[in-house]
Formats: sequence, structure tokens, C-alpha cells
Amino acid sequence: MGILSFFSKEKKESLNKGLFVTKQSFFSKLANVVLGKATIDDDVLDNLEEIFLTSDVGVDTSLKIIERIKKRVAQQRKIETSKLNEILREEIADLLVSNGMEDKPDFDLPYSKKPYVIMVVGVNGVGKTTTIGKLSHQFIKSGKTVVIGAADTFRAAAVDQIKIWSERTGASLVSQGMNADPASVAFDTLTSAVAKNTDIVIIDTAGRLHNKINLMNELTKIKNVMRKIIPDAPHEILLVLDASTGQNAIEQCRQFTTATDVNALALTKLDGTAKGGVVIGISDMFHIPVKYIGVGERMEDLQVFNKNEFVDSLFKQ
Repeated sequence: MGILSFFSKEKKESLNKGLFVTKQSFFSKLANVVLGKATIDDDVLDNLEEIFLTSDVGVDTSLKIIERIKKRVAQQRKIETSKLNEILREEIADLLVSNGMEDKPDFDLPYSKKPYVIMVVGVNGVGKTTTIGKLSHQFIKSGKTVVIGAADTFRAAAVDQIKIWSERTGASLVSQGMNADPASVAFDTLTSAVAKNTDIVIIDTAGRLHNKINLMNELTKIKNVMRKIIPDAPHEILLVLDASTGQNAIEQCRQFTTATDVNALALTKLDGTAKGGVVIGISDMFHIPVKYIGVGERMEDLQVFNKNEFVDSLFKQ
């Protein structure tokens, strides 16, 4: 099947709606940049750089895109401004790290690993618990069994919220309540998953951004305990970031990638921000694939990220 075979009309509409605020902001600014300009010149490039920065693409990534366009202009001497959208589309798509899911069904996983263990990290308030709930819903909808480990034990609300989500989605839950040892919860969760031949394990972790050493020690302890049950667990360390926080999301990514081996990203709340460019900057800066994006409130609005569809939607007017 082709790359776009699994991307339904409903998902496209949801993505277009979710990126509306970002697109509206980006293209209104872009229209002013090329106004009265027949070809791409230094003024256009300077103003374009400012657009990227105000869309939270990030300084390094913005400069990288501008340099690439400058090389094109130098090689071709003159490029009409009417070609700018096409050029930007190509350059942005090239910077986005593939998550390997573009040609696979939604919420597919490497099922040579069973159970497939996902450890979810991220600060409080980014939508971590909601993302876990939506992930559970999508996996169960696709016919998989899921068990959630409530290892964020430092807030009573976190344990209560994850319990509500497990009941709502039909996922199993392993919990020891507030103030329990997170590593012990993770151990019990994997033990239960193996015994029940569960497809997917999702381990919630504390959303505190304390100093890097404590964070690293805590996450390392959880990983080491899980490996007593499943030697190569966790298979995925998913960092959840709030796209609407822009540069703060980039700083959080820097903190967590220093503390642990993050290998997948989920960007939430894209529908409520004009800072959708942060997806591009984070993917390029950290070379970690964006695996999921949140583009609305519904459970179905958590989508597997498809870089080709993302870019197409971003430039669809």
C-alpha cells in the first residue's frame, strides 16, 4: 500500500482543523513577506527567518532552513516568490525525522516485542495522563490489550486520573496508590502483563522537573527494575510535550533527553496554538521522531504523526 493509504479523510480533516491557528498565523505573515516581490531576495529571507522564529521553529532550525533556501537561490540565480511555498514544503519535510509509521496502519507496533513496554515521561500539565488515556483507547480500538502502571505516585490526583482513564478505555490498571515506590509499581505491572500475555504496557511516571541527577536516578531505577522482568524494557520512552508552550517545550525536551534515553515524542495541544512550528524545531534539533500529535479534545484526535501529511496540511490553504 502507498504511504497515504492509511490516512483517512476524517483524520485529514481533524489534522487540518488542528493546525488551523498555526496555518492562519504563518500564511498571513508569509503573504506580507512576498507582497510586491517577484523573486526571493535578501529581504524576503530576512523576513522569512523572523516568521520561523515567531512560530517557535527555533533559532538553529530557522537558520538551517534559510541557508538551504539561500543555496537554492545562489544555484538558480532567480527564484520566483510563487515557488516559495513549494520550496518550504520540501525543506521542512526533509528536516522532520521519520518515525517509520508513514506506511503502516495506525497505532501499529513492532509486535515481535510482547508485551511492548512504553514508559511515558513529561512534566505536569502537558497532557501526559490524557495522552496515556487516548493511547490506550486507540490501541484497544485496534484490537490490542493494554495494562497501565500508575507509577506517578507523588500526586493523588495523578493516580485518580489514570484510574478514570483506565475505566473509560477498558485498559487494565496496576496501582499501589499515592506515595508508593514507582519502581515497585512498574515491576508489578510488567509481572501482570507477562502473566496475562498482554500486548502493551504503558507506565506513567512522575511529572516533576526536578534537577537532572534526581530525575535520571528515578527513571533509571524504574528501567532497571522493569528489566528484571523484560530484559530490553522499556522499548519506547515517550516524552510528552505541550506544543503551545513553544520554547519551553524545547527546553523540557533538552532536560529529559539529558536524563533518559527518549526515543519518541508526543506533541499535545496543537489545536490551541499558533506555535505549531515547534514540531519542526524539536524533530530537527534532537533527531527524535515525533510519534503522536494531539489535534483536539476527542480521543480520536490523538494521531500517529505522519510527516508527509503534516507538511501537506501545513501548506494547504
